[in-house]
Parts: sequence; structure tokens; C-alpha cells
Amino acid sequence: MDHHPVRLLVQDDLRRSRATVFFRLILAIPHYIWIVLFTIGAIVAVVIGWFAALATGRLPQGLHGFLGRYVRYTTHLGAYLFMVANPYPPFSGDESYPIDLELPAPAPQSRLRVLFRLPLAIPALVLGGALTGGGTFLLSRTGKNRTTQYSASGLLTAVAVLGWFASLVRGSMPSGLRDAGAYAIGYRAQGAAYFFLLTDAYPNSDPTAMLAGVDRPPVHPVHLVGEADDLRRSRVTVFFRLVLAIPLLLWLVLWAIVAWLAAIVQWFATLFTGTPAAGIHRFHSRFVRYAFHVNAFLYLTANPFPGFSGEAGRYPIDIELPGPERQNRWTVFFRIVLVIPAAIVSGALNTATVAAAVLMWFAALARGSAPWGLRNLSAYAIRYGAQLNAYLLFVTGAYPHASPLEGGAAATPEPDALA
Repeated sequence: MDHHPVRLLVQDDLRRSRATVFFRLILAIPHYIWIVLFTIGAIVAVVIGWFAALATGRLPQGLHGFLGRYVRYTTHLGAYLFMVANPYPPFSGDESYPIDLELPAPAPQSRLRVLFRLPLAIPALVLGGALTGGGTFLLSRTGKNRTTQYSASGLLTAVAVLGWFASLVRGSMPSGLRDAGAYAIGYRAQGAAYFFLLTDAYPNSDPTAMLAGVDRPPVHPVHLVGEADDLRRSRVTVFFRLVLAIPLLLWLVLWAIVAWLAAIVQWFATLFTGTPAAGIHRFHSRFVRYAFHVNAFLYLTANPFPGFSGEAGRYPIDIELPGPERQNRWTVFFRIVLVIPAAIVSGALNTATVAAAVLMWFAALARGSAPWGLRNLSAYAIRYGAQLNAYLLFVTGAYPHASPLEGGAAATPEPDALA
């Protein structure tokens, strides 16, 4: 992947002040007022800058500097509000901060892309909204008492809620949650820089590229394997993907019913012996792998029809699963409670996965291939879902790691940490 001109800089040391964490929303009140005023100025500036860029082919230096400070300021404030950084952010947007941006200098831009900047930015804004947090919609029918409510929580929202509790208890932010939040903030910043005409480069949704300067977590026992470079997609199977997935989903539901019943037996076996029963472990491993294959096919992370067996090595993108190993009986006993934070993260990632799949669907129909960044975002989400299933079904005692980065060192993750 080419280097994106808007680069996320992560210098955070994970330490958090419990006092400022507890009162964070109150401490940020002056920023709420300032960001409203700053945003009004930024909207006026980008309208003027749009006409200037159409006329001259570049954003004027003064407007570029002002809008650059605005994008950096919103990045600093977002990092502070969502627990991704600790220090109180400056109001200027031009001072260094633990979560910061490297912005490009003014450069020539395509007038055609400037002219259509708003419609071109819509896919990035949609994905950015899915990553940072959605809203709540309430639908009602006149004269009837029926209401339908839908709410969507983005990854950044989940990071903030879980990070708030974790930071109060530990005095530090779990690295996985910090990495996930930094990724969401970085993508939003690239989208804002594109929308505000600071760069002609489209936002890059690849988590690995976004967090290029961040240390990788230890290798998780449940990790991705397989061929990463094949982005080819059959337009026919892409168009009919939901229809083709119906038998896979039906089999997944039937298999899940048996798997959760077997999980009860496995819970008792692991609780008493300290090690999962080998036969049930093999059964659950195939189920976890099959669910991963189905999600990879459904969300366009991979192209071939996966089959119904859940066998290892049968799919281009696969997961490595551990054999039966001893697990801490306390974490086994409270597994259904301990898994709740990971389930919240997984649910938030599902929102981004759906958005990425919709965008990939259109892109694959037009190009015959999946965009690299969207495919990698989807792979991150379904990998985390597989780690969640493996933990819940006692396939592994290692807690899912929320970092978008794959493990970079041969070490065993600390069990039951939000890492």
C-alpha cells in the first residue's frame, strides 16, 4: 500500500489518571463550546476553499493551515474523550499530542475530484460513522402503539465505555482497546482531511497501514493464516452473495444449537479437570472455523464458497486454533460473565463489518476485486469474532485481543485481559 499523506502518530504510553478519567466528560465542557465555534469557522472555510480549489487547482495556504488545525484539534479532542489518550488537549490544534496527525503541505489537486468531493466522500463518511459510533432511530406508526427502535454502537464508542471502566480499575488503558480506538480515530481523521480538501488521497481503511508505528500485540492462539494477497472476486457470486449464503447460514444455526448444548457439558468437564474434553474441543474447533468461513464468505472477505465442513486449510483465509490446554478454573467458572466486554467489542465491530461489506459489494461488482483496506478491516472483525467464539466455547483460555494488528511475537497472551 502507498503511504497515505495523512499519517496517524501514536505516542500514548497507556497510563491514565483515574481522577481525570472519572470526570472526563465534565472536564471537556470548555471543548464542547469551542468545537462548535471552531466547526462553524471550518464549514465557512471549506466552502471558500472549495471555490478556490476549483479555480486554482489547490487549497490556498492560509485555508489549508486553518482547516489542518481544525482536523488535528478534532483528532486530539476525540482521543481525549474516547480514552485513547490521557493529557488534556490544547485548543489550538497545532501542538503535539500523544495521538496526533502528520498532515501534508498544500499540493495540486484534480479539479474534477474537488468538484465532486462531497459525493466521493460519502462512502468514507459512512464507514467512519460505523467505526466511531452510530445513533438511535425510533420509528412509529400514527394511531398505533407500535414502535421500533434501532441503535448502532461504533467501535470507538465501545472502546470509550470499556476503557473508562478498565482505566478506573487499572490506572491504564488496555493496549488492544487503545489500538482499536486509535484506528477508528485515524480513519475518521483521514476522512475529514479528504472532505476538507487537505489532501486528494482517499482514506485508507487498512488497520495495519493506519497503525504502522504501533507495537504489535503477542500472537494470539486464534490467529489468521492463509493467502492474504488474492483480492479477486467473481462478479456473479458477489451479486448473489446473500442468496448463496442462505444454506450456509441455515447449517450454521443448526450447528450452533448443538455447539452451545455441548458447551454446557464442556463447561463442567473443564471446570472439574482443568482441561477441555478432547472430543468436544475438536467439535467446537470445527464449528468456530466454519463460522469464520461463513462470515468471510458472507462479508466478501474471501471469494470461494466455503463448504459445510469447517476443515482446516480448506479456505483462502483461515484461522489457526490451539489444541486442548489447561485453563484457569476461575476463568472457566465465570466465562459467561468475563466474555461480556469482548461481546460488546465484537458487536461494535459488526457495525463496521456490515458497512465495509456493502462498500466492497459495489466495488467488487465494478472492479472484479475487493479493495485491500476494506478486506483487511473485515478480516480484523471476523478474526475477533472467531477469538470470541473460541474463548466462549473453551477452545482457548486466551481472551480476545481487540487490537486491529495481528500478533508480531511468538508469545502467549495473558488470559482474560482486555488487551
